[in-house]
Parts: sequence; C-alpha cells; structure tokens
Amino acid sequence: MAKTNPLKVPPQDLDAEMSVLGALMLDKNAIVKIADTLKPADFYDPRHQKIYETIINLFAKSQPIDLLTVASKLKEKKLLKEVGGEKYLTTLIESVPTSAHIEHYSNAVREKRVRRDLINVSSEIHEKAFEHDDFETLLDQVEQKVFDIAGRSRIQKFVHLKDDLPAAYERLEKLHRGEGALRGVATSFTGIDNLLSGLQKSDLIIVGARPSFGKTALALDIAREASLKGHVVGIFSLEMSREQVIDRIIASQAQIPLWRLRTGRLAGDTEFGFVRQALDDLSKNPLFIDDSPSPNILQMRSMARRLQLERGLDLLIVDYLQLVQPRTGSDNMVQQITEVSRGLKGLAKELNIPVLAISQLSRAVDQREIKIPRLSDLRESGSLEQDADVVMLLYRKDRDRMDATEDEKNLVEVIIAKHRNGPLGSVQLKFDQEKVSFRNIDTTHQAPEE
Repeated sequence: MAKTNPLKVPPQDLDAEMSVLGALMLDKNAIVKIADTLKPADFYDPRHQKIYETIINLFAKSQPIDLLTVASKLKEKKLLKEVGGEKYLTTLIESVPTSAHIEHYSNAVREKRVRRDLINVSSEIHEKAFEHDDFETLLDQVEQKVFDIAGRSRIQKFVHLKDDLPAAYERLEKLHRGEGALRGVATSFTGIDNLLSGLQKSDLIIVGARPSFGKTALALDIAREASLKGHVVGIFSLEMSREQVIDRIIASQAQIPLWRLRTGRLAGDTEFGFVRQALDDLSKNPLFIDDSPSPNILQMRSMARRLQLERGLDLLIVDYLQLVQPRTGSDNMVQQITEVSRGLKGLAKELNIPVLAISQLSRAVDQREIKIPRLSDLRESGSLEQDADVVMLLYRKDRDRMDATEDEKNLVEVIIAKHRNGPLGSVQLKFDQEKVSFRNIDTTHQAPEE
C-alpha cells in the first residue's frame, strides 16, 4: 500500500516577517525602502498582515511609525488584542537589532508569498482541469495566472538619472550621426520608416489591399528584413502553408523568380548559387512560422507568449486577419472581426511588440470609378479602424486605370491612412511580381499637418 505524504505547511518565513515589522517600528524611515514592493497579503501570519496594514496606513497619512502609534491605531480598530497586544509588538521590536537589512527580510517574505501563490494556482489548475468545459479558455487562464505571478515577483524601482545617462548619450549620438535613428522595428522601406520611424512597440498595424496587390509579399519582406537585422519575428500564416511562405522568403532573398524556384527550373549554377547563399543567410535569422489552420485569438496569444518567453519576440505578423477564428461563434462578421482586432491589439500591448496584421478590403472599393482605398474599405471593419494604431492601404494604378503609363507598371502606392502618433502620407514602392518582392524607389509624400 502506497504511503501518503503528510500535509505540508505552506512556504513561509515567520522570522523574516517579524524582522520586517520590528525594523519598521524601530526606524521611522525604514518604511520608504519597502512600501512600494511589500503588500499586507505577502505576510503569512494574519496578525502580521494586520500590523503591516496599520503601518502602511500611518505612512499614507504621514504619521510617525513606532510602538505607541501602531498600538494606538490597532486599539482604535479593535485589533490590538487580536494581534497579541503591546507585548507582542514589543517582541517584534526586540527580534531585530537594526533596520539595516529590512530589504533583505522583505524580499524573503515576498519570495515565500510567490511560492504560496504558485501552490494555490497549481491546486486551482488541478481542480479546473477536471471540471472545465472550455479547453482553450482554461489554457489561457492558466497562462495568465502564471504570468501574473511572475509579473508580481519582479521589482521595478526608480533609476538614478546618472545611471541612464551613458545609454542616453549613446542613443542621441547615434541619432545625431543618423545611425539607428528609428525608434521602432525597421521595415527597410525608407519612405515607410521615415513616416513611421519603424514599427512601434504595442502598436497594431493593419495592411489592407484588394486581392493580389502584394499584401503578403510586403509583410514577408518586412519580416525577412527585420529578422536579418536580428529582430525575432513570428509569423502566423493562416492562408499559405509553411512551405509556401519559406519559398517566397527564399525567392525574395535570392532575388530569383518564385515560379522557377518552385519548379526547379533555375538558370544554371548561377541561380542555384543565389539560392544557396540565401539559405545560408536565412538560416541565421530568428524568424519563426506557424501555419496552424484557423487558430483562434486565444491560441495565437498562447503561442506568441511562449515564443516571447523562449526566444524573445520583437514583431508578430498575422496573415490574414479575416481567417482568425472568433471564439464567440457569432454569425455576425462585424462582431467577429471586432473580437479579433481587439484581441490582436491586446496582444500587442501585453507583449509590448508591434503586431502587423493583413486585412482584406470590402467590395465597396470596386464600385468606385477610381479605386483608391479608404479606411472605410476595411472589410467588415468592425472596430479595426478604431483599434489600429497604423493603417497602410496599398493601391496600384496599373490595376485600376487604362491610362497607366509604362513607368507606373507594378508601382504600388502605400497610403498611410491612419497614424495615431504621427504624420499621414504615402510612399511609392516597386513590386516585382515574379520575385514576389518590393523594392525602394525615391518617392515619398507626407500629408500636410492639420
């Protein structure tokens, strides 16, 4: 017969708790060292929770903290007897000779609290795993609880200005020299980067266009170039298989036609050498692809969290937004897109990274004589226009107008139709349809400030 383990006492350090409280009543200035990081709930002993909460209240009201004031406040709340009376408060003071090590004691108390939280969460997970019906929601809740505990365990304090000055000088010097002037992740398209200063942390960027206008090609070019610069990039490819995405990236990097690459009809050893060099360059890239069919926003959030935890994550690409499955089961497309767009914006904020999502446009654009896209053309836009920080719309005159010149062939206008924190404008890029890749041309127009 198997032996049962005796009940374990939850992690706690009563000596450290006593030392913290004693030090606080011993030195009136000790509270400022820990008040922002130590909470009443961090204490294991309920008596200590009440005493510390009383001390915090005194501190909040700028009242002195010592044996007499703490005892008086506890007595006023009819808690003095419950915590052991003045005798126990005196014992706390006598338990520590000095307040010099209060931060060490405080950290010990906090660490035990985190361990208790982990035990409680694991017990909660154990129970919910048996009874919870919605598996995806359960996984999301579990991850969120663990992330919350991890977040609470980190201490962030003021940093002395002089400690940040060397880094500030280096950053400003680079800006002055024109090096690394972008504040966000570079797209490597000069005009776009000049207008946006790169893709910014916590921003949701929408790239919208009609079919076959190069939305995916632009997103993959941005992903490839960012990863070549060392940025960790994740791609959710909901439309194409991982193999198709990889072939496109190789063709763009090697600068050879995609069709010849996919059929093996390369132009001799020269083009194969380009492919080999591209493979060598790309093998060093921190670029990750997921081609799971129709994931929902919870699954995507879980995978993105994991990638950030394991590898770090600087940029997330979603191709494309309308294929992300909603969780509500609503038949209303507007509600579905709203759920997805808010989920992606929440993900950008949670992970503090730019999220670039491709979106189709509604058929309304096809009904106009001049088919230049507008914000309102975002298909079943729901709250897309509201949630997005940046909206880029692609327009090709050669696909729209019979009077397009030879110079305008494969010329794509990238319209910055929304830019929450900066200027609007447009950028012209050349699209190489065979190599499914864009390249810079020196034409940028910035809209006048309102």
